[in-house]
Amino acid sequence: MAGAENKRPRSSGGMERPPSRKEILGRKKAMKELIRKAVAVKDHLAQFPDYHKYERSGFSINLESGHGNQLPVPTRKYIQNLLKVNMEGTYGSEWPSEEKIKRREMVAPEARYILICQYADGDIAKCFLKQDSGVECAHVTCRGVRLLGFVHYRFVVEEDVPVLYVYELQLESSAQGKGLGKFLMQLIELIACKCQMGAVVLTVQKSNTDAMAFYNNLGYVISSTSPSRVDPLIGIHRSYEILCKTFESEAKCKLEVCSMFHIV
Repeated sequence: MAGAENKRPRSSGGMERPPSRKEILGRKKAMKELIRKAVAVKDHLAQFPDYHKYERSGFSINLESGHGNQLPVPTRKYIQNLLKVNMEGTYGSEWPSEEKIKRREMVAPEARYILICQYADGDIAKCFLKQDSGVECAHVTCRGVRLLGFVHYRFVVEEDVPVLYVYELQLESSAQGKGLGKFLMQLIELIACKCQMGAVVLTVQKSNTDAMAFYNNLGYVISSTSPSRVDPLIGIHRSYEILCKTFESEAKCKLEVCSMFHIV
């Protein structure tokens, strides 16, 4: 993370002293503990009550949390369908194999979800997304609730840095262009700050120029772990880039998020 190097002890000759084995093990233990604590939180959304609802120009949605291994069958089918609708064209011939990977990832115990719900007839009762039989269409209705998209994220260690990794941010076409994507990324960054993660990381297909521009505008840059940065010759033959936004501390992280999204 930025700024960490300045805190390391230096030798009298001005050269940076390499960390001892004890220091390395201590850092790894500390990172694992941060990940453990983040994963142990049952509902990250509960920590941010101001983000339970989003309204703009007559468009209104509510957000709910979910766990990959607890998703009801209709919700899993909805996610599978929306992924195919939004991503099959982007992946092209790679989609059949990629779809199998994504289906395994989506139900893993470590997978966390933010589900975008739209209530019918002004019903603002909490959506529990309980299983209803026979729902296989593009939209899932659960007690008057329609899903309009989702965010799938996890807490992992990348290059010795604890990060929040956004696996998917998918919205239906009817929910796009309303500022919702920006709102969701704002929430994701606040969750990362709260859990003391060093960065938010995500993968974008090079052919998805709209998504690339969206994340660039939010301050995301190509990560040092992205193929094009690791080895440009290899990167040319890869269809994706890894983007990231790093944070030095929880306090500074919140300040940066609020500044980026013009929050008072």
